[in-house]
Amino acid sequence: MITLRVGGVPEHFNLPWHLAMEEGDFEYDHLAIEWVSFPGGTGAMNAALRNNEIDVAIILTEGIIKDIIDGNPSKIVQTYVQSPLIWGIHVAANSTFQEVEDLENTKAAISRLGSGSHLMAYINAEKQHWDTTALDFEIVGDIEGAIDALTKDAAQYFMWERFTTKPLVDKGVFRRVGDCPTPWPCFVIAVREEILENHRNEVREMLQVIDTKTISFKEIPNIEQILATRYDQKLEDIIEWLEITSWSQSQITSEEIAKIQNNLFDLKLISEKVPVSKLIYNL
Repeated sequence: MITLRVGGVPEHFNLPWHLAMEEGDFEYDHLAIEWVSFPGGTGAMNAALRNNEIDVAIILTEGIIKDIIDGNPSKIVQTYVQSPLIWGIHVAANSTFQEVEDLENTKAAISRLGSGSHLMAYINAEKQHWDTTALDFEIVGDIEGAIDALTKDAAQYFMWERFTTKPLVDKGVFRRVGDCPTPWPCFVIAVREEILENHRNEVREMLQVIDTKTISFKEIPNIEQILATRYDQKLEDIIEWLEITSWSQSQITSEEIAKIQNNLFDLKLISEKVPVSKLIYNL
């Protein structure tokens, strides 16, 4: 039995994986899944893929596309979450900034270079018609680092998934001044090329298991309460999140990849646009 090391953020999007593991769904198909949690997000997962620390990543679409272009030896095998990610734009609770527009020429806290929080700061700046060449960043690692940076005014705002950071807003640590949805599907499943070459069938079986779980995920009895309890969320927030979130069982389209590459290229975050075949692998 092969063990596939799967990396993902410790967020509600990935509960289907945990339920499939807990219920023995992968073992039934003679697979062993070792889950590796990445509080630092996409940048940390890209590094782990490059360093052969994980085999599979449930990762932000724009982040993995940029990193594959930059040399990450991995490929996208499927879209995982089709709906956009709602990035909350947060300031310290006692900050004098009241609107997103007030944050122009301030410093953004980001988990690391190449992370979702880094790339989305550019997307947000473009949306606000700011000078993207003037953006300034404080690298903080994860949410805990962002709390420290905003509290000490080492950075003035932090972008992270809205519902994940909602408990910090409720506790009066952060205050959300706006949202910035991704203009494309938010999460994909990426696999190291070496694994695709040597264990193609096992990867296909892994996808079949997780696809079966995501198809029926919203119909699981009491799923709202399960999510709220596991992820320290208010029930009304989880209900709202479930309504706007949709999983996918299909490969990302060439049109979606073109849109992301065009955005990244226009923002000078990638030096070239590459053929779709360089980014995806069809099982």
